[in-house]
Amino acid sequence: MREIVLDTETTGFEPSEGHRLVEIGCVELINHVATGAHFHKYCNPERDMPEEAQRVHGLSIEFLADKPLFGDIVDDFLAFVGSSPLIIHNAQFDMKFINAELVRCGRAPLPMEQAVDTVQMARRKFPGAPASLDALCRRFGIDNSSRTYHGALLDAQLLAEVYLELVGGREPGLALATGGRDGDGGRAIHIDRPYRAPRPHAATPEELAAHAEFVAKRLKKPLWLELEPPAPASAPAAADAPAREPQPA
Repeated sequence: MREIVLDTETTGFEPSEGHRLVEIGCVELINHVATGAHFHKYCNPERDMPEEAQRVHGLSIEFLADKPLFGDIVDDFLAFVGSSPLIIHNAQFDMKFINAELVRCGRAPLPMEQAVDTVQMARRKFPGAPASLDALCRRFGIDNSSRTYHGALLDAQLLAEVYLELVGGREPGLALATGGRDGDGGRAIHIDRPYRAPRPHAATPEELAAHAEFVAKRLKKPLWLELEPPAPASAPAAADAPAREPQPA
C-alpha cells in the first residue's frame, strides 16, 4: 500500500486572493513505512512575500527569486504522487493551493477524495485535545526540536510519524479493521492469501497398523502404553453365574 505524506508552504491563506504556493514536500510510505523516497521543491511565487507569512516559514522573496515556477515542476510532482492517497494535516488548505496551481498550469485538479486529513483523524481520536502538528508530536513523543520554522519537507517527515501513531502505532496491522477504512479515517490493510483446503489429520487404519508395528520393534514398554488404564472386565454371562439357593419365605 503506497501513500504520500504531503505538506506545503504558501504566501498566505487564500489562493483566490492571489496567494501562491512556495514550497512543497512529499514523503513516500509503503505499508506505513517511510521508504526514503521524497519530493521537495521551492517555487517562485511571482509576487511579494507578506511579512507574516515569512515569519512562519522563513522563506524570503529574495531566496525564492531564482527558484522554478510551479509549472516547471508540475510533471515531476504529478509523477511522484500518482493516484496514491495523500496524507495531509488540514487537507482542505493544502489541496486548495495545489489545485489552484494545477488549474493555473492547465492541469486537472486532484480529487479531494484522494486526501486523508490527519487533523480530522486526531480530533476523532482525541476529542477536545489540541490537534496541531506540534501538539501531536508532543503527545506521541516525536522529536520536533529542529522545527524552528515551518518547512514542507520537515513537516511531512514529522507528519509521517504522527500518522503512523494515529493509525495504530508501530504494529498497525494488528488492529482489527472493519470496512474499507478504520475508525480514525485511515485506510485498512487488506491482505489477499490463497485459499487452501483443510488437510485430513485422522490416521488411516493402515497408518495405525504401521505405527503399532514400528513401536513393537523399536521401543520397550512405551510409557504411554504403560500408563493406559486396563480395560474394564465384562460382567459374567447369565449362564455362567452361580445358582442362588432359594431363600425361605
